[in-house]
Amino acid sequence: MKRRQFITKTGGAGLAASGIVGSVAAQESGGDDPRTGSGTESDPYVVEMHTEGSEFLFDPVGLYVEPGDYVQWVNASGSHSTTSYSSSNPQASTDLIPEDAEPWNSGTFEEQGATFTYQFQVAGTYDYYCIPHKTLGMIGRVVCGEPGGPAAGEEPPDSVGSGVLPDSETIVEELALEYPYIPETGGGPLPSLALGGAALFGLGNVYLLSQTDRFSGRYSEDTTDDTEI
Repeated sequence: MKRRQFITKTGGAGLAASGIVGSVAAQESGGDDPRTGSGTESDPYVVEMHTEGSEFLFDPVGLYVEPGDYVQWVNASGSHSTTSYSSSNPQASTDLIPEDAEPWNSGTFEEQGATFTYQFQVAGTYDYYCIPHKTLGMIGRVVCGEPGGPAAGEEPPDSVGSGVLPDSETIVEELALEYPYIPETGGGPLPSLALGGAALFGLGNVYLLSQTDRFSGRYSEDTTDDTEI
């Protein structure tokens, strides 16, 4: 099942009651806002938690909200938690949420469709993780209002499974960034640049080998013709 189809296909009464199904339909019907939901208590923004083969992820991996908005994490597949980088939480040795913000920890969900909702009230950058898969790259970021706090100027101690963790300014600009996030560069996405670099490296090697072969003298007119021996 593809991401973003999970909520509409689950079709549970609890999800419908929370307004998620309606918000997904609204998003698919058009509009420039890539977020699912409207941020209200009855229709919160949605972040899905997935297990996809050997990858464990939050989608979107970067989300923008306003102070007072609600975000709901939905366990789409696997066993996951949403847990803020707060020293009071398991496996977190540092605080990567605004100083006056309340930490959160959903605990690990085993059942598909389980949800956890948090209201963002303090402006700043919030980094969070999944307890079972923190060291495997399952981390995410929310910016509330504007970038700020310790997470705005410091990367979390864990790297994202694929791509990179979006910076706060990009999240504010784009509103929501799907996993994996691969930043654009002047010459195109990073994977394309890597492939292009590899191709150039290969062509360079071919040229050097041809030049070495040329100056070795094997093609000189004075070289003995092996066919005449």
